[in-house]
Amino acid sequence: MVNEFSQTNVPNVFAVGDVTNRMNLTPVALAEGHCFADTEFGGKQRSLDYENIPTAVFAQPAIGTCGLTQEEAEEKYGKENIVIYKSDFRPLKQTIAMGTERTFLKLIVEKSSDRVVGCHIVEPSAGEIIQLVGVAMKAGATKADFDSTIGVHPTAAEELVTMRTPST
Repeated sequence: MVNEFSQTNVPNVFAVGDVTNRMNLTPVALAEGHCFADTEFGGKQRSLDYENIPTAVFAQPAIGTCGLTQEEAEEKYGKENIVIYKSDFRPLKQTIAMGTERTFLKLIVEKSSDRVVGCHIVEPSAGEIIQLVGVAMKAGATKADFDSTIGVHPTAAEELVTMRTPST
């Protein structure tokens, strides 16, 4: 068990990475190490913010996720206080190539602030897409921010900025 600065209950013993069981991802361990080094050796007390860390599963198809699941958002804000946007489609590149692979995208929005609190993607480029969604979510992006962004056509990611109708 460690505190927010990776310090154990034993003086001068610190731990970062998987051994802490906070979030078992290599980039998180690296960031924890940077925070530890800055705090202990750099004169800059810093701890890692674990909210909205983008993650990916490189399966076939790939899965990308950032923020809350729908269930977590409903528990945190109340079902009536979130709006869900979903899209399930066959991307243009699959249509042209006569492929059958589909893409699924989901945005979870907290109603009162319009802030995007979750994003989930099933698509071959999910890892690449969720990385940039993570930047937007860390910056506090709202659904209006997504809506005012011009999409890159033809990409699966453009659907994130063109979904206008909440799913039922």
